[in-house]
Amino acid sequence: MHLQTFVLRTGAMALLAAGLAACSTVDLNTPWPAPPAAKPPVQQRPAALFIRPANGPTIARFDGDRVKGIDIAGNLGDPVVASADGRVVYVGGELPAYGNMVIVKHNETFLTAYAHVQTILVKENAVVRQGDKIAEMGRSNADRVKLRFEIRKNGSPVDPEPYLSGRLMQ
Repeated sequence: MHLQTFVLRTGAMALLAAGLAACSTVDLNTPWPAPPAAKPPVQQRPAALFIRPANGPTIARFDGDRVKGIDIAGNLGDPVVASADGRVVYVGGELPAYGNMVIVKHNETFLTAYAHVQTILVKENAVVRQGDKIAEMGRSNADRVKLRFEIRKNGSPVDPEPYLSGRLMQ
């Protein structure tokens, strides 16, 4: 055998031996190739507990005194939807300042009120889901077509805007 052939074979065998030795030290419980490093979770804003019950612009904001919710402008007959899942606890027009109204109880803490509606599409004790059409916008006992939307927390009116935007959850 020539010296040159001997060196090539010896070198090739050394590489093969090194490769086998490297393979025998691999942890077989580690997936190959190694998965990429996990990215930190993206901080997402929590979903709002309540959704806006009508599409129009806000024309009056909560002041806690004269306006105990928000007034949303719209057209006669525009849909009014349940802001959150709940049970209808009142349907009627006995409160003159509110005209025709629907009240939905969501849990032991929250109620929502939908006032000045024209047509009421739900009955008392009905279970409604967030986004269900419950009424049509009107102007009952109001100076114009609008929806007065109120959120009551433990019986007291609160500003709906932080709840609709997801800034407040409870």
